[in-house]
Amino acid sequence: MGHTDAAPPIGLGRRRAITAGLLLGMSLGALEATVVSTAMPTVIATLGGLAHYSWVFSAYLLTSTASVPIWGRLSDLYGRRRMYLTGVALFLLGSMIAGASTSMAMLIAARALQGLGAGAIIPLSMTIIGELYAISERARTQAVFSGVWGVASVAGPLVGGYITDTLSWRWVFYLNLPFGLLAVLVLMLAYPARRHTSNVRVDWLGASLLFAGISALLIALGGDIGANAWWFAAAAVMLLGGFAMAERRSADPILPLDLVKDPLMARTLAVAFLAGTALFGGITFIPLFVQGVMGATATQAGQVLTPLFLGWVVMSILCARFTVRLGYRPLAVSGSALMTLGFLVLTLVHADSSRNSVLAGGLLIGSGMGLSMLSVLLAVQHGVARAHLGLATSLNQFSRSVGAAVGVAGMGALMTRGLSGVDVAGGAQAVAAGALLSGPARLQFAAALHQVFMAGAVLAAASLVATFFLPPVDFSRGVGAAAGEQMLAAEMANLEPEDEPVGVADS
Repeated sequence: MGHTDAAPPIGLGRRRAITAGLLLGMSLGALEATVVSTAMPTVIATLGGLAHYSWVFSAYLLTSTASVPIWGRLSDLYGRRRMYLTGVALFLLGSMIAGASTSMAMLIAARALQGLGAGAIIPLSMTIIGELYAISERARTQAVFSGVWGVASVAGPLVGGYITDTLSWRWVFYLNLPFGLLAVLVLMLAYPARRHTSNVRVDWLGASLLFAGISALLIALGGDIGANAWWFAAAAVMLLGGFAMAERRSADPILPLDLVKDPLMARTLAVAFLAGTALFGGITFIPLFVQGVMGATATQAGQVLTPLFLGWVVMSILCARFTVRLGYRPLAVSGSALMTLGFLVLTLVHADSSRNSVLAGGLLIGSGMGLSMLSVLLAVQHGVARAHLGLATSLNQFSRSVGAAVGVAGMGALMTRGLSGVDVAGGAQAVAAGALLSGPARLQFAAALHQVFMAGAVLAAASLVATFFLPPVDFSRGVGAAAGEQMLAAEMANLEPEDEPVGVADS
């Protein structure tokens, strides 16, 4: 554990300025997680490369997920301020390259760079807040961050659609630049540099094997049939062999395997992984269906996603209030059941269906996710030892994010194979522009996305089955009234063991 050399206390004015800068940075990270989905069909119409559609999302999810623990340890070594500003700089550089992209390969590389920066922005924001504010003040501050996160998540699809229709899809990325630079300026002026010393070691070998193994798995899921076996074998060797061995030998491992062996951790991580796999597949491909099959605009596609994110935020807040009264397992079961039902509704949607059907499916999926994810997170934070609390919280988020990357890649491969042989004038560009689709091509595009929604239903059902095996947890300590709001942000943090989220009340 690192420590900071003695420094004068930061006054209230500076704390407020720093908080404003962090809020601005967090809003960019939260928006970027959702804003791109409604712009992507138009991006495909410009750049082509429909077969690589899912990689635009997978690359971002992969680098943002795998880099979180590295940023946390580097901030212990070199200081929160320096690492946070470095993360924002990488995010803005990726945004600039993404907006200027002339090919899908260039856009995917830029999204990976964006994700690398995002891996620092959100977790380190919460870590810095934990250092600036006393526990008695932190509840109110984290509630503000949670509110910003929730609003940004709900607004993201609408903002992305509106910008795409009125300006250009490129401005979805370019608009990050002025706001990101403003956040950097505020933090450089208000947040004093502090010299850190630390005996923390960075597990570079474990991080490299984890990143390479997950990358190989994503390539295997989305690659050609003939090459899949080799990529799956490479992923197995790196993850089950090299990574597992490296973590056993590391003095400061990224993923302590002993904690994962705990029944509560193992089963909740399985639920988070399966739920994340299903959810992000829906977020990614619903706009493509609405635009490519139904012929809607990007703004209308964003409106279709709004109920999904709104249901997620609202049910997360309500879940915390019901957990002590009902227990976390009924809520986790109910959440996975709602997700499964939502995907089943989407499987019934066809090319001539009303958008209301898609709205209903998205609302069910988002509401289920809000119940499922927060209930298992609260269970983990009540069921593990206090010394493991921060790591357990981070692992829950990590598992969901890995599931998201895997789900998007796998569902993208299903869509691509379902579109093999589609003969449309203009190729992939025309497939993404719903107004140009007609007859058999439009129906085959709808059929390909139907397979994607069926896969989401299967994964959500698997999550439902997994919830029946969750062990009991004692909630006698209670859950704070604002736990839902606080956990929306706290679950994104790279928490230290002593930084218990304020949503979990002390006994």
